[in-house]
Amino acid sequence: MRNRKIGMIGLDTSHATAFTKLLNDPTNPFFVKGGKVTIACPVGSSDFELSYSRIEAITKVVEQYGVQLVKTIEEVAETCDAILLESVDGRVHLEQVKKLVGYQKPLFIDKPLCLSFSEAIEIVKLSEQYGTPIMSSSALRFAEEVRQALAIQDKGKIIGADCFGPMDMVDTQPGYFWYGIHAIEMLYAILGCGAQQVTTVSTVHSDLIVSQWEDGRIGSARGSRGGNGEFGAIIHFEKGSHFVSISSSSKPFYASLLEEIIRFFNTGQSSVPLHETQEIIRFIEAANESKDTGKRVNL
Repeated sequence: MRNRKIGMIGLDTSHATAFTKLLNDPTNPFFVKGGKVTIACPVGSSDFELSYSRIEAITKVVEQYGVQLVKTIEEVAETCDAILLESVDGRVHLEQVKKLVGYQKPLFIDKPLCLSFSEAIEIVKLSEQYGTPIMSSSALRFAEEVRQALAIQDKGKIIGADCFGPMDMVDTQPGYFWYGIHAIEMLYAILGCGAQQVTTVSTVHSDLIVSQWEDGRIGSARGSRGGNGEFGAIIHFEKGSHFVSISSSSKPFYASLLEEIIRFFNTGQSSVPLHETQEIIRFIEAANESKDTGKRVNL
């Protein structure tokens, strides 16, 4: 396997340090082979406290792993084989993609892909126009516990799912784009594409997003802002239900995600098709609209 030179853009998220440690430190028990972060640009958003306040500390950690720092994202793209776009602010992803697609290097965009369906459509068009492979995903869909549950063979077909997790919100990333996306990604990993309509119930401390799929299956994503930070799901099969606890595996879901990203970098083929990510963005947009209006929203 070729050891790819990976460029990282955006040092304003804990994912930047987690990914660098897993890719650059062979002594890490969950070391991911196949690529090394060699160059990074510590860009951030000056109007987003959870971005600019973290850059300095994260940059220091990344530097300790032998990563070269540069001032522009173009310098990163010019000297690497593949790109991790880690900017925590989904508002800037489309503009960053516009600067990067011309290099035609595999591009992983950390969640969320963007903050609107119209922007998602534009990113897909740019990917197709330039022939630049793009992958975007939350790590939660690749958690070992989810994978093991989806491999169950003796309970028949999956007829529904209820996912849950923390759903903290911030002003600059509307509604469920910030943390709700994790439970929603798990829901899509379980049920696949095909959601038709979304209804959201929201209170100060919790949210419930319920959706009907085109084949009649029902899926839900429940969120908490009341102290329960655990991710998980109940997958309903024809012959029983299965509880999934994300915290039960010793392997971090970041490592599982990175293994998928390295495969994507090597093949140009994402295990999460871009059209599915596009639908997820529309799903979140619809859930936000339902939250605000109290009405059922068609996708």
